[in-house]
Amino acid sequence: MVASRSRNAGEAVTRQMLRHWQEAVPNDRLAHLVKHAARGLARALQMRLTEHSVSYGHWSFLRILWETEGLTQRQLSDEAGVMEPTTFSALNAMEKLGYVTRRPSPTSRKEVHVYLTPKGRALKTKLVPLAEEVNAVALRRVDPGDIAATRRTLLALIANLAADEAQSLTLRRRIPSTRELSRLLNGSRPRARKTPLRRRGRTKKRALWARRGTVSA
Repeated sequence: MVASRSRNAGEAVTRQMLRHWQEAVPNDRLAHLVKHAARGLARALQMRLTEHSVSYGHWSFLRILWETEGLTQRQLSDEAGVMEPTTFSALNAMEKLGYVTRRPSPTSRKEVHVYLTPKGRALKTKLVPLAEEVNAVALRRVDPGDIAATRRTLLALIANLAADEAQSLTLRRRIPSTRELSRLLNGSRPRARKTPLRRRGRTKKRALWARRGTVSA
């Protein structure tokens, strides 16, 4: 009975969302439509991943590592499109679960490389079919020609936005770090850089000499 109520509630939300796009704002911005589609895909996959006690966030990193092991934390963040603190937290959890292991870089003391454990690799055969199933469900009764056109459109969208981001970097626009964004939202200013002790001591001495008239202009 609980499952039935949950299913009915989900269907009502879906009908409302479709009505929004088909009737209320059929020409609303494409970004909103892509966001809704991506959220639906993520939710559908998360429901299936839960059966294997895997979070969607961990799936994102596992999928990358199945293709390329030995990435640094920064490289993994770039591939997943998330901030490094998010990756760091996820890797801590995944290491505790026995999915990954981290090894120091042989060339840099500041870097570590991420590798899958046998347990992490074994998840591929269980989880990839779930993602394939979600894609099949999402594309059910969609014409192959429409699928091909959608793929071309999304690739063009990605290319245009990547070019815009590259151009924005020359205009000194950038994605702020989590800490910077937090400060901006809280309305606080960046902390002033502390003057080194030696320099501060030298400044005090010069001020004292200036008052005594022993320092020339």
